[in-house]
Amino acid sequence: MNARRIAVLAVAMVLCGRAQEVRPVFTHALPALDGGKLQAQIVEVTYAPGESSAQHSHPCAVIGYVLEGAVRMQVKGESEAVYKAGQSFYEAPNGVHAASANASKTQRARFLAYFTCDHETPLTVPAP
Repeated sequence: MNARRIAVLAVAMVLCGRAQEVRPVFTHALPALDGGKLQAQIVEVTYAPGESSAQHSHPCAVIGYVLEGAVRMQVKGESEAVYKAGQSFYEAPNGVHAASANASKTQRARFLAYFTCDHETPLTVPAP
């Protein structure tokens, strides 16, 4: 079979639902939210090698998904953790980030932060 026929067959399989793979990557219960005011926002965060954020807090629940590299996170009262590409994490509303950093001194790190809010608020605020 030539390359063009293989490509057409592959596209047809995707369109027919035969070539897709679906797998859950993260599940976590959310806090009680006002569904009438619910809003979701996704932001991409990039840390240069060795870069970190100052202590801060998020008023809304956050689910993170690491796209590239590794990030080091610690919310006060919890153990520090390192999340690598393909891993997810959850942050409860108003948790204070004692650490939010690139775990590498030589490679950048990127992650998506999915915020779920039920009120108007900045996504990030200074730590209290």
